[in-house]
Amino acid sequence: MKSLGLVVFFVLLLLGVSLVYGDLIKLPQYTETEQKPMKYEEENKGDSSTPLVEEGISRYFEMSQEELLAQLGEPTRIDPSQYSFDWWIYGDNSDQYIQFGIEKGKVVTAFVLGKNINVSPFKIGQSQEKVMEEISIEKSLPLKINGNEYRFQLSTEEMKTRPLVKINDLWAQLYLDKFTGTLVAIRYLNPETLLLQRPYSIEYRGKLMQQPELPREEWEEIESAEELQIFEITNVIRERYGVAPVEWHDETAEVAYQHSKEMKVEDYFSHTSPVSGQLSDRLKSREIKYVKAGENIAANYIDGIAAVMGWLNSEGHRKTMLSDEYTHLGVGVYEKYYTQNFLVPW
Repeated sequence: MKSLGLVVFFVLLLLGVSLVYGDLIKLPQYTETEQKPMKYEEENKGDSSTPLVEEGISRYFEMSQEELLAQLGEPTRIDPSQYSFDWWIYGDNSDQYIQFGIEKGKVVTAFVLGKNINVSPFKIGQSQEKVMEEISIEKSLPLKINGNEYRFQLSTEEMKTRPLVKINDLWAQLYLDKFTGTLVAIRYLNPETLLLQRPYSIEYRGKLMQQPELPREEWEEIESAEELQIFEITNVIRERYGVAPVEWHDETAEVAYQHSKEMKVEDYFSHTSPVSGQLSDRLKSREIKYVKAGENIAANYIDGIAAVMGWLNSEGHRKTMLSDEYTHLGVGVYEKYYTQNFLVPW
């Protein structure tokens, strides 16, 4: 994962009130004009895949929507996404937390966070050393779809924190915690969904699938869905690391949303707004009284899931997200800008 900007983690003590900011994380946004033509000398490189046992997640990709319902029952809820699928979220049990992306009645992607879900040949929570016994991590990975050729290029940091591996006919992003050296979660994707999301730098020859342009009313539904997903995933991770869950805080969520929106509209990326000032100013404007507050921001991630995983692997954000002092959380998403505001109310 690429991280831009200086570390700006600091604590401000003023009249017994504490503010904590995570370090800045803004991923480069890979647009079509930034893609590189595939180099001809690379086109004949082979690819390797890892065997995936039948009991693993791959079997769900063979199921129809009706078969998935018969196997798992009704989801906790169904959320829209900014892509061509809806998220079916099974989130009632943190140890069984999973999201299935359903497009045209079929599973096209899955995000597995629950530690008791079978993700053979891996296991959520296992050491990075054990993960590496099952796979080899490559810097450059080829993909062919409908005669078009693509190659994903991973940075050194991406290979350490979210390597991409091919598993039979699927692809898997392995979300690794670089601080503990453990596997936190896995995102499985079919080739078309991987190409649509483009979570890594890409070279290609042929046509590049266009990402959808969404009207504002659709974005509003997606943003609300991602805010709730970020909240739930944060609590699953806090529980995993032995930290008590936080409660949702409506007023702080509105502060977080307005900051995400302002960063997009005013075209800046910072904890300090040229319009609304610092977090303390934004909380004061909503008459929110607090003992301690902390803020994480991110931009240009493919979705809220990826933003949370990015925060976990950034020291300043991680300290804020896993702090046992915070009791409440408000999340605000505006398109691809993400803000978490943690709080200890007065």
